[in-house]
Amino acid sequence: MLLVGVPALAQFRVEVSGVGLTQLPIAVSAFRGEDGAPQKIAAIVQADLERSGQFRGVDTAGSALDEVIRPDVAVWRQKGADSLVTGSVSRLADGRYDVRFRLWDVVRGQDLGGQSYAVTTADLRLAAHRIADFIYEKLTGDKGAFSTRIAYVTKAAQRYQLWVADADGENAQSALASPEPIISPAWSPNGSQLAYVSFESRKPVVYTHDVVSGKRRLIANFRGSNSAPAWSPDGRTLAVTLSRDGGSQLYAIDASGGEPRRLAQSSSIDTEPAYTPDGKYIYFVSDRGGAPQIYKMPSTGGNPERVTFSGSYNISPAISPDGRWLAYISRVSGAFKLYVMELAGGAVNAITDSSADESPSFAPNSRLIVYATRQQGREALMTTTLDGKIKARLTGQGGDIREPDWGPFQKQ
Repeated sequence: MLLVGVPALAQFRVEVSGVGLTQLPIAVSAFRGEDGAPQKIAAIVQADLERSGQFRGVDTAGSALDEVIRPDVAVWRQKGADSLVTGSVSRLADGRYDVRFRLWDVVRGQDLGGQSYAVTTADLRLAAHRIADFIYEKLTGDKGAFSTRIAYVTKAAQRYQLWVADADGENAQSALASPEPIISPAWSPNGSQLAYVSFESRKPVVYTHDVVSGKRRLIANFRGSNSAPAWSPDGRTLAVTLSRDGGSQLYAIDASGGEPRRLAQSSSIDTEPAYTPDGKYIYFVSDRGGAPQIYKMPSTGGNPERVTFSGSYNISPAISPDGRWLAYISRVSGAFKLYVMELAGGAVNAITDSSADESPSFAPNSRLIVYATRQQGREALMTTTLDGKIKARLTGQGGDIREPDWGPFQKQ
């Protein structure tokens, strides 16, 4: 089944809350000619940059500057901007749009470079995200993740859908719809497939799904429960939780299916595996100590080592792609909250003050976390900086939203 575009019903609105300490003031001028395009490029770029927590928008009301004319940097310095983005959007003879931009260092009066994209109407948002990626990398030194994608699940009435959307939640496309639950979507390392768990056979079964063609492959349908798929960094193996031999245990299975290999022997429940970026270890949840805690063990199997010690109930481990951070959910006085641990030193920080957080997942540049939570009685997706200071709500219109997973960098 091919991905199908959907109307604004499934789209999101970004609301940023919180104040970071060192935000770079940036002015993103309206692009010349963008009024004639279906997407407002400058507004998308600015929303991306603000959501990252690294930037603060400077008012550009009344200005529309293109990438050709050198701006009067003194004017923008006076407005408090350190940098300025200018650009243009024009229609090409073949119906595509030519999107161009330039980034200026207002303080030094320097041209920091620019790019141009010839894109279809459908890819205008992607062009804007790529502009934001360029700016983010140029000004912070880190790779931008705005042109990446997220997957998530919605439930509306008795209908479950697996969606793929831009990293800002817009441009959602349905990958799968079912009257039975769909859970635990997980991106393959190259972004071409999603693994997930479907209950369409009235029990949990693991599939992989080709995002472009819609073809899917049955990976694990053994006796009992098949759940919690996690890809190895090389994309060749999935770690899964199976109850085929009694109790929930961790197994490794070839990403194209086959006979699973058990990773640990225990009488406890072991589940929610997550590989480290180097593929050497698997973090997972186990109640072997009496209550759910996070452990790690060699990815080939071996003796587990406990990782979380603060709190009596810790689940849903996610490892940052740079290997520095562990995000997880901790139950505190009956509330489920997002925590982040720095793995090198073990320091732990509470990131949220909400009470129903779940399913944290890192951006591929390790700078943001997407998670599901409950606000005003509705499930919603949020992104947060690793210190919790800047949060953006991706507000869904199409039922309860849950189980986000942030995809890898896309090959351009």
